[in-house]
Amino acid sequence: MGTSSGSNHPHQMLPPRQQQRSGGLETALSLVSSDQEPRRESPAESASSQETWPLGDTVAGKKTVSQKTEPDSMEQNVNVMHHVSNADKVSVRDIARERVELVAERMHRLPDEFLDELKNGLKSILEGNVAQSVDEFMFLQKLVQSRSDLSSTTLVRAHRVQLEILVTINTGIQAFLHPNISLSQPSLIEIFVYKRCRNIACQNQLPADDCYCEICTNRKGFCNLCMCMICNKFDFSVNTCRWIGCDLCSHWTHTDCAIRDGQITTGSSAKNASGPGEIVFKCRACNRTSELLGWVKDVFQHCAPNWDRESLMKELDFVSRIFRGSEDQRGRKLFWKCEELIDKIKGGLAEATAAKLILMFFQEIELDSVKSFENGEGGRLMAPQDACNRIAEVVQETLRKMEIVAEEKMRMFKKARMALETCDRELEDKAKEVAELKAERQKKKLQIDELERIVRLKQAEADMFQLKANEAKREADRLQRIVLAKMDKSEEEYASNYLKQRLSEAEAEKQYLFEKIKLQENSRVASQSSGGGGDPSQVMMYSKIRDLLQGYNLSPKVDPQSNERNPFRSNP
Repeated sequence: MGTSSGSNHPHQMLPPRQQQRSGGLETALSLVSSDQEPRRESPAESASSQETWPLGDTVAGKKTVSQKTEPDSMEQNVNVMHHVSNADKVSVRDIARERVELVAERMHRLPDEFLDELKNGLKSILEGNVAQSVDEFMFLQKLVQSRSDLSSTTLVRAHRVQLEILVTINTGIQAFLHPNISLSQPSLIEIFVYKRCRNIACQNQLPADDCYCEICTNRKGFCNLCMCMICNKFDFSVNTCRWIGCDLCSHWTHTDCAIRDGQITTGSSAKNASGPGEIVFKCRACNRTSELLGWVKDVFQHCAPNWDRESLMKELDFVSRIFRGSEDQRGRKLFWKCEELIDKIKGGLAEATAAKLILMFFQEIELDSVKSFENGEGGRLMAPQDACNRIAEVVQETLRKMEIVAEEKMRMFKKARMALETCDRELEDKAKEVAELKAERQKKKLQIDELERIVRLKQAEADMFQLKANEAKREADRLQRIVLAKMDKSEEEYASNYLKQRLSEAEAEKQYLFEKIKLQENSRVASQSSGGGGDPSQVMMYSKIRDLLQGYNLSPKVDPQSNERNPFRSNP
């Protein structure tokens, strides 16, 4: 919000929750899919009163990966489902209506895959557009919100997934089921019992800034830093005329909601107490009015150079709708100028040129306002006393607003200073951690170098041993060939010596038999000569033996290495 274009004090332009969130939180939440709160009974149902989450390119990539791996994961989940007994199975309805400790005890026995299936089931209900999904969610929300046993004391004993499902059902925000959004269990409990803002990018304790106005006191879960006073919802729009803030109490409202609810109307402010009514915003929290022309001028001066074509046309449309019913000359001129620029942009006018034209227009109406103030409305001169009273009123109002803004700036300065001190401490801690990590890294590097040196040494030893093993193997093969040759030669020598020995024995035995036969024959001859007669059979036997011996003497020499012709003995 801001004062009129003629004032020079600073203007509060963006909601505090947006200023705090415009940094890292928005980046962190860019991984969250676009979740919308289910429709509730509220005065505003336009797109600006929907609780939305920013889309990110990472989401599309993750969805593609999940679609590719979906068959495998479904098959694994089916196998897990088969291994869970019916007594241990838990459904979303069981979580919504049964006692916390009983469900938590059963969920502690369930595998993680089954718990993921529970969360995916609730996601499908929230994402479903058919009437059956809406009815199912309304039934679950009615079950949860009608229970009196769900308090901070009982929810402490809840299972983590059980608590996430209860908070999702109670708020209708799917982001609490997202794996990249991991709030602490106490924070989830505070969100469920309306002691902490349900906006993950805000997370302020309620009531925010210790405000005890009627809205912050009586409306459950309302946060004046990031939610609309009319529709009770939040979004992630920044640097825009989509939000209107009160100059006095810093409560915020969607522009669409304010127009629809009649909070933007014609009236008079401290700057223009008489004459045609200007467009003002009436705050529902404090029932004070704030003029809108200066606020619109501040928003365009700070943000218009950074808007693209589509954003600039939307902002001009917002301003056109705000000042459509203005009875003030400056408001009507602004309405006509916005309509003119919208038509020109549609006709091909560059957004940079359009932004410059609207900023020049604000400068012109500011100069016209100064001239009008000096000469009176319509060129009439004001009485000196009236002029002094008017100036005094303007100065008093300006001082009052400057004090309010100064208090707000001081509060924000203290918060920023505390945040800076916290960041400094974190930087010191991180610096210590970095130094420790560097020392550890250097130590690990030395250990790795030592291990690499040992590995190289062991590799050289292994190569040397392998070389020696190869040489030993070649020497063993050579010795084995020598041994085999020696064995063959030894066997041949042994066979030869053996046959020679047998041959010698056969010769000796033959000689012995021959001598014996000869002796017997001599004895027989002697006995015959003496007149005795010998046994004819014995004589015949001796005759045969003698013939055999004589035949042996006439036979050729036998090979000493073979005894196949030996008539006396066979080969051993």
